[in-house]
Amino acid sequence: MSETLPDPNVQTEPGTDPVPPTSDYDALMARLKESPHDPESWKRLIDIVETSGDIPRIREAYDALLKQYPNTASAQTAYLKHFVDRATFGDAEELLNKFLRTSPSVELWKFYLDYVRRVNAGPQTRDTMRKAYDFALAHVGQDRDSGSIWAECIQFLNAAESSNTWETQQKMDALRKVYHRAVQIPLDNVEQLWTQLEAFEMGLNKITAKKFMSELSPAHMQARTVLRQLNIHLQALGNSSGNGIFLPAPATFSAQERQLIGRWKAYLKWEEGNPLEIEEKDRAILISRVEKAYRKAVIRMRYYPEIWFMAYSWTASVGKNDDALSLLKAGLDANPESFALTYAYAEQLEKAELKKDQRDFSAVHGVYERFLGVLRTNLARLAALAAPPAPAEPNKDDVKEENNSLEAAPGLGAQSPAHQVELAERKKQYSNAWINYMRFARRTQGQTACRETFSKARKDEFVGWEVYEAAAMTEYRCNLEDGKLVASRIFETGMKKFGTDVAFVLAHLSFLLTVNDENNARALFERVIGTFTPQEAKPIWERWSRSQYQYDDLEAVLELERRMAEVYPNDAPIKRFAQRHTYHSIDAIADHDLGFAKTRKQGSANSLGFTPSVPPPNGVNPLANANANANANANDNTNANNKRPPPAPADRKPNEYKRPRPDERDRDRRRYSPPPPPRREPPPREKEEKPAGLPAVLNWFVTQLPPRETFDGPIFNTDNLMDTLRTAVIPSSSNRARSPPPAPRAVGRPPPDYSPYQGPQSGPPRGGAGRRY
Repeated sequence: MSETLPDPNVQTEPGTDPVPPTSDYDALMARLKESPHDPESWKRLIDIVETSGDIPRIREAYDALLKQYPNTASAQTAYLKHFVDRATFGDAEELLNKFLRTSPSVELWKFYLDYVRRVNAGPQTRDTMRKAYDFALAHVGQDRDSGSIWAECIQFLNAAESSNTWETQQKMDALRKVYHRAVQIPLDNVEQLWTQLEAFEMGLNKITAKKFMSELSPAHMQARTVLRQLNIHLQALGNSSGNGIFLPAPATFSAQERQLIGRWKAYLKWEEGNPLEIEEKDRAILISRVEKAYRKAVIRMRYYPEIWFMAYSWTASVGKNDDALSLLKAGLDANPESFALTYAYAEQLEKAELKKDQRDFSAVHGVYERFLGVLRTNLARLAALAAPPAPAEPNKDDVKEENNSLEAAPGLGAQSPAHQVELAERKKQYSNAWINYMRFARRTQGQTACRETFSKARKDEFVGWEVYEAAAMTEYRCNLEDGKLVASRIFETGMKKFGTDVAFVLAHLSFLLTVNDENNARALFERVIGTFTPQEAKPIWERWSRSQYQYDDLEAVLELERRMAEVYPNDAPIKRFAQRHTYHSIDAIADHDLGFAKTRKQGSANSLGFTPSVPPPNGVNPLANANANANANANDNTNANNKRPPPAPADRKPNEYKRPRPDERDRDRRRYSPPPPPRREPPPREKEEKPAGLPAVLNWFVTQLPPRETFDGPIFNTDNLMDTLRTAVIPSSSNRARSPPPAPRAVGRPPPDYSPYQGPQSGPPRGGAGRRY
């Protein structure tokens, strides 16, 4: 391996000493300080220090690794071996005291026992070794892989010398106690231990042996059953005990990772469910088992906040509040951007302060400010990526070269829109953090503290309109003196920054209507409605019209409908008329006059008897014979009486081969569609006409199609559709003549909307565009 990384950019002046080259170790350490979430670079760093044998560097590298990946047993044992092999037992014991108590790893505890056995080799130190076994089994004795430790402990006790009957009896009692504990645990060698126990008891006393074995048999059989289930769970989680150091990678939430998360959740819930049926008097054993399972989970799934939250939630539920708080803190060290862990940690600190007489919430403020700082840093980095590159003035000599390069790279700058979408999502999440910070400040320190927090948020360039809405609604609900006035001022302040955002304008309008401020609501509506396109403004029209339909006079309502008809000329008149007479979700016109209540009932009845059918695998068509018979019958019937269509297959059931009917929401969207035209009978066939045969796959597909009269969807205007296709401009790389562009539309008119009336609550989603067919 190369010792240095040469830097070709380093230049030296004559008469000066050259800059010493950077070693691989220093370069990796510097890189990992900037980007610590790189498992492969960490492994390479460990390989470098292991090869060098330099103890100071070994100590520095392993300390840095274990700070980033705590409780990584494979790294801990490799670290310890350097001091044990060099007989520097003081350093080894210092590390063991640091690692052991929080480690659920059987591997590390085996290393500890080997170390104790090595430094306590004399017969006079047997008591120390016995205590070491008790210590290890108390921590990891419930682990499936600890069977070898139980076997070693039994062998150690069996090797003890006894000089009299009393010592022999003490030895037998100690062995029996360990055996009885081990055979009730789902260990990987539990059946072997059961066989040894049976031989041990039979060798002492056959009468008492039957008694002991019959008493232990139910618990042992339960342990064997649980072992089989445990093996299935652990096998699904994968094996991390391979060669080398296992380091978890940052989460990407791919499909494979989501499956792994689901398996871990299923396993942890299974452990919580007490599969061993441990009695209440032994509840400490159950808690120990589940606790070790969660410790393993947060090591393996270090970068998945949901697993950390599950561990915290369970730990708090069993009354271990200090351990729960420690879990949240460790989880935030691994996932500083986690909303769930931050909010939970802040709540725990808040609860702790509420129990005190002298309350100090500075620690909670620190949690929120640290969290907002992390999010703000990431937002700034993402905003730089999403910003369009500044246009540079090209030299005349480079124009041709740049044009060629642009033609060769048509995807240049294509990632900017994706970054912009992600930036918008992150801003909403960032606003959520500010809103929760404001809530905390208000409930703990009053409305004044909430206003101070909002004042800080207003100065932040990344906050969204949701923060303004939350502040306004908090004032309205909690400020009993002039909350309505202050809330209105906050909304008006937000209009200066978010006046072009339909969602914020809609929130502002809804607030004014809710507080019965009709004049300001009307003024806001008239002020903003012309600043948006008709499609963008549709949610605002819908919200304003719902209020006017309920509380305004008829002349004003009719005038509003006239204005809406000018803006949306393709809306069916019955749509607005029904909306005017709708209350909440009660649309009597649709349900009674247009029969959609009965349609829903019929659709529900038909859906109960529906059995979906899928194409047969491997191209085999089990209906081929039936279809062939049907075609033969069709030929006979055509020759005998060509006025009748061929009959359906005799073995076909009424609901067989039908496609699923659209659900109730889809039917409601199309409730005011015109009915389909009456079905026309096909022209009579000529006697000499013979039916054309279909391939097997198409024949099967035809059998799946429902009758034409069952179609209740929208009927397209075919003339307009063909005109659109005929005048469409299709981009082409060739020099052929192109279709003429469509005639320009009148300014201010929206595109035609062929969607039928969709009943109550049919407006587009908040801030979104309406649905068009």
